[in-house]
Amino acid sequence: MKEFNTTGVCIPEKHYMADVSKKIKEIEKMVVEGKYFTINKPRQSGKTTILYLLKKHLEKKEYRVISITFEDFDQDIFSSINTFSKEFLLTIRDRFEFSGDSKFVKLIEKKVDTVNNFKDLSRFITTMIRKSNKDIVLMIDEVDKSSNNQLFLDFLGMLRSKYLFEQQNQDLTFKSVILAGVHDVKNLKLKLASDEEHKYNSPWNIASEFKVDFELEKDQIASMLNEYQEDRNIDLDLDYFAEKIYYYTSGHPFLVSKLAEIIAEEILADNEFSWQQEYLDQAVKIILEKDLPNFDTLIKNIENNSDLEDMTKDLLIDGKKIIFNNYNPTIEKGILYGIFKNVKGRLLIHNRVYEQLIYNYLISKIENSMESDAFDFRDSFIDNGQLNLKAVLERFQVFIKEQYSYRDRDFLERNGRLIFLAFLKPIINGKGFDFKEVQISQEKRLDVVVTYLEQKFIVELKIWRGEEYHKQGLKQLAEYLESQNMEQGYLLSFNFNQNKEYRDEEGNVKYFV
Repeated sequence: MKEFNTTGVCIPEKHYMADVSKKIKEIEKMVVEGKYFTINKPRQSGKTTILYLLKKHLEKKEYRVISITFEDFDQDIFSSINTFSKEFLLTIRDRFEFSGDSKFVKLIEKKVDTVNNFKDLSRFITTMIRKSNKDIVLMIDEVDKSSNNQLFLDFLGMLRSKYLFEQQNQDLTFKSVILAGVHDVKNLKLKLASDEEHKYNSPWNIASEFKVDFELEKDQIASMLNEYQEDRNIDLDLDYFAEKIYYYTSGHPFLVSKLAEIIAEEILADNEFSWQQEYLDQAVKIILEKDLPNFDTLIKNIENNSDLEDMTKDLLIDGKKIIFNNYNPTIEKGILYGIFKNVKGRLLIHNRVYEQLIYNYLISKIENSMESDAFDFRDSFIDNGQLNLKAVLERFQVFIKEQYSYRDRDFLERNGRLIFLAFLKPIINGKGFDFKEVQISQEKRLDVVVTYLEQKFIVELKIWRGEEYHKQGLKQLAEYLESQNMEQGYLLSFNFNQNKEYRDEEGNVKYFV
């Protein structure tokens, strides 16, 4: 029986998979047109699976596909052109041998000892192409492993030269070359040390722009769930779960499969055959508590790049509107690592799971500096098993007055929202979670959706910018509550005026200043 897969390549015969045939056909079109291109996507975004499916598809179309990965190459192979050229051919030989293509196995074994440099390798490729009755496509995965090596750049230069000469009918070469990795060849400079940047050139300026989006669309998520539903005889609302999974993940392939896997294997009971709607929120809470390599990589990339951390805070904490510009090196890096995405010219965090994960990371950094007594008073906020959020906000108001009234304005303005979320965390921990909905307005709104068991609350956090803006904020929150079919919400306003007044008022929107 099939299962959801979140590690390694997905195999249609073994795993529940989204229908990505539309994406495969888009890439096939580039191959048919003889394009050379790079697929640079963050890790666990489906690159290796797409390459596997593309290879199978092209082979059915009578292409001869050579698929290798530099992950198989140790660093010694990049020590000399001679060593690299021979190992490159022997790796191709292994692929031909596995596919039963004995003619090319014998050809490589006969010629490999005569190949000592890239010129020899170029001539061999020409011979191989001439002897093939099919167009040959070369795929190289994990090019990052060698991408800071000048030898690799020289190898690309050789392929580029052959491509250009073939365009002039003076050589034969691969029909298409596909490189896959996190880094694109044009941004290899991100991996080169400062004293090595002289290595960077443009050996791959023949590459066509790769526009195929790997994020899964809602109907593609539904196709995966439908396959699971029919295979396991499970009752689930396809439209609801496809829509809500997309809402949380923005179609990130790993996150989509992981949430489905958590519901199927960790939440659904052995004798249960129906997915309840609340299971997805439970799955989100569970995934955020897991120590996953995908999450580790995301956080490490933020930790190791202070400019990324600052821009991430601008987006998440301050609700700052940042226009997408791929020539901005920080934005380029954030896109490269899968932290940011471009939505209609505006920069956003890639998905809501990542938003929450990054919030948790930022909160953890500020928790150690807090002297919060929220946990000690936790029982005071729970009435008959129900969260009394009004009491939480009242206690937070006192907490800010006692602990932070002496702190400078800049500190509170930068960290006030994180302090509130850190204050809230021990109260709802284990039975609920908070989720952020960023809303851009003159008041830099940041809506926090708080759940506790079956309860749901909307809290809007904002910086006080005068009575008029405050009234607009109340009106906007009331409209937001109406759109969510909720009758009551909370507005928490951070007032940094020296003569500020601590107060709370009630209406359909309760607010605290």
